[in-house]
Amino acid sequence: MKITIVYDNETLKENLKADWGFACIVDAEGRRILFDTGAKGSILLDNMRTLGIEPTSVEEIFISHSHWDHTGGLSEILNAKGKKIEVYIPASCSGDTDAAEIITVSSPLEIHPNIFSTGELKQIEQSMAVRTEGGIVVIAGCSHPSVGEILRAAAQYGQVKALIGGLHGFSDFDLLRNIDLVCATHCTQHKAEIQALFPENFIPGGVGTVIDL
Repeated sequence: MKITIVYDNETLKENLKADWGFACIVDAEGRRILFDTGAKGSILLDNMRTLGIEPTSVEEIFISHSHWDHTGGLSEILNAKGKKIEVYIPASCSGDTDAAEIITVSSPLEIHPNIFSTGELKQIEQSMAVRTEGGIVVIAGCSHPSVGEILRAAAQYGQVKALIGGLHGFSDFDLLRNIDLVCATHCTQHKAEIQALFPENFIPGGVGTVIDL
């Protein structure tokens, strides 16, 4: 599988735009899924095209939670796609969308073989879990339910080996000791501490980061 960060607070190259929010492209099991949509559709689409990812190539959208910095680009990506796309949203995610099909997620869900939702945790957020040969890859939006809660939910699908996304104020660093790869992005407040504790396993985020797993 491959994960390409297309929206983040930082960027790897001058021709990409940084902004508060998060989105990434998940290529796995022959599917291309957009995980969250950042805050502004224009920035999302510009970054995707600069990275050689056509918006029309997105087959599904997975929304982690309803906050504006993860849903703000949804309307524009739907317009670019022609609205013929399924959108997976947690049950607490309010607001209308023009998507052709809305899948509301409450409980753990198999989206495709080896691609799962943790289900909505603490009535606010879902995360994605992808089963690979090396273990489970977890993608989180902001980790509002807590990283521990997300990792426990993802562990029902296998041993977690990678954690990518926003970790907010997470500081229970012992939870990361058995994880092979951590890419802390967006709202993570303790990036420096995580990198210092796990220098061999840490990957900096930023728009343009590509992670092959």
